[in-house]
Parts: sequence; structure tokens; C-alpha cells
Amino acid sequence: MRVGIATESAPGEHRVSLVPDSVARLVRGGIEVLVERGAGQRAFLPDGLYERAGARLVGGEDALSAELVLAVRRPAGERAARLREGATLVGLLQPATGAEFFRSLAERGVQALAMERVPRIMRAQPLDALSSQATVAGYKAVLLGAASAPRLLPMLTTAAGTIPPARVLVVGAGVAGLQAIATARRLGGVVSAFDVRPAVREQVQSLGASFVDSGVRSEGAGGYAAELAAEAQSRVLAAVAGAIADQDLVVCTAQVPGKRAPVLVTDEMIRSMKAGAVIVDLAAESGGNTAATRPGETTEVGGVQVLAPLDLASTVPLHASQLYARNLEALLKLVLADGRVRLDPADEIIGPMAVVLDRRVRLGAP
Repeated sequence: MRVGIATESAPGEHRVSLVPDSVARLVRGGIEVLVERGAGQRAFLPDGLYERAGARLVGGEDALSAELVLAVRRPAGERAARLREGATLVGLLQPATGAEFFRSLAERGVQALAMERVPRIMRAQPLDALSSQATVAGYKAVLLGAASAPRLLPMLTTAAGTIPPARVLVVGAGVAGLQAIATARRLGGVVSAFDVRPAVREQVQSLGASFVDSGVRSEGAGGYAAELAAEAQSRVLAAVAGAIADQDLVVCTAQVPGKRAPVLVTDEMIRSMKAGAVIVDLAAESGGNTAATRPGETTEVGGVQVLAPLDLASTVPLHASQLYARNLEALLKLVLADGRVRLDPADEIIGPMAVVLDRRVRLGAP
């Protein structure tokens, strides 16, 4: 069995799908690992580390021609065309936007597993790449906001006087939101958080933040928030509006799987904030939580900066890659048997992840 690791082709992508420690464990298990030269360079993992781990350094064409290709994001253009017939591609493949890409794989007999579609069940937790990467993004969002703010986050008592702590609001307390809360607290901010899921209140408070309660309770499949009816949405907006005006930093993370992110921060709310406040919208890739969000850009409304970074986990490539590699290792334990890739569509994990199987595209709800 040969596993291929190619250099990521998406613009701005600095992660790599396997780190040397993971390669070493696979090699000890009898798997041949082919790594494209330079694949880990942008994650500060030079080729020499992969060689010492037992990988064979090859060109991109050889890495992509392996029986199993592990990627962070889907390969583009002619790189995708190099995948061999009968191969299996695994990665964060963006199934909601890639119908043509997946049809081309099916026509060539390439199978594909999307890491975004790992189900939220106990058995699948070690494979949950969305959560591992959201952890990194939640951490970095606070640092990005702090770096853009005109004030310090912690309280400082100096000979020149005392500076009060910054106030931080986190909208959406999922994995990214909880990490944002923890990071803002470590930096000395006074933190509050909003969410509509009843189970989240205790988690928020355990991190030392206060909970903003709208009175709305909503939780969908897999522990995600569900879409809200109009009346509930109005109550949510009123709660956010009541909390946001005196904040120095707001981190937005609220998303609904397979849907456009809910707009929870209106232009009117942004204008109610003090000049110099900063909003970091982690939901930008699915449309954004603010009315002012422009994915990949920074906008300004009434003296408030709205940052809408994309692929934020990639800006912390070393640890993001380490976490993602562990997710992939856990997957390989499920799909490799007797030196072959075996995908069972009836399996409660593999079935939802399989977006291309047996020359059929499977893009329906997992």
C-alpha cells in the first residue's frame, strides 16, 4: 500500500496532510509513504524530517499516483487529473461546492472521502477534522482581533495609571467559540458569549465567561444549532444587540451545517459600537455572521473594523497540520485492511464521508 502526500495547491494553503511523526507510525505499520518534495515546507516541516521518518521523497506526479492520496484541500486542475483510476482521495474536499470536481473523479473511478462529513458521534471523535481546525481558528481569531485593536486586552496597573480590561463577546460557542473564549480570557479580557444551544451555558461559564441568554433554545443534529423561525430570530437579534454595544472585540463563529451562516450582527448594531472596536467573523467562508462581512476582506463601518479571514487555521500551519494528521491516522485505522483501502458504505462513519464511491457521486445530506 502506497500513501501519497502532495504539496497543497490551493492559494494561501500552508498546511500539510501528514507530519513526520504520523509518517513514522505508518511506515512502522508496513505502509509506504510518498511525500512530494517541499510538501511540508510551508508548515515548517523540511524534507529531511520526512526522510528520517521513513518517507520516500518524490515528485508531485508520483505522490498523486499513489493508491491512497491524503490532502488538506482538494487538488486543482491537472493535479487532480493525475489521480490514478481506483485510487482514494481523502481531504477537506468542500462537497457543497464541488459537483463538477466529484463527477470527474467518478468518471475516472477515483473514490473520495470528505473529512467535513465525519459524523458527530462518539466513535468518530478522533476523526473530527472540523473540530481540530476550528480549535486553531478560534485561538487565532482572538490574536488577530487583538492585533487589530487600538487598545490592550488585559488590565494593566502602571505608574501612569490603570488601563481597564477589554470587553470581548463571542457569538457562537461551538469548538471555535470555546477556544476563542479561553484565549481571550488568557489574554486578560472580560468575556461574554452567546449561543442558542442549552448545553453550552455550562461550558461557557466553566471557562470564566458570562453567558448572554436570549431565551431561545435550539439544537439540531450532531449538537449543531438549528435554523430558527422568524420570531426566535428576532429575539436572538435583540439579545445580541443588547450585548454588543460596549464590546471592544467581537468574535463571530455561528454556523449551520450546509446552510448560509445566520446574520446575527446588523449594520445598526455595528454602528452602536465604539470607534476602534473590532469584529472577527470566522463564519465568513459560509457568508458571515455580520451584514458587513466581505469574505477575505476587512471592511469598516462607523469606525469599527470587520475582519473576515478565510482558512484561518492555515495561518498556524504547524499545529494545524499536526492535529489534522492525527485525524487522518484515525481514519486510516478504519479503512485500511490487508494492505488495501476498503470502504464500507454501510459503516456509520464511512458512509456519510463517501462523496464518490463505486463511480457514483453521493452529495446528498450525509
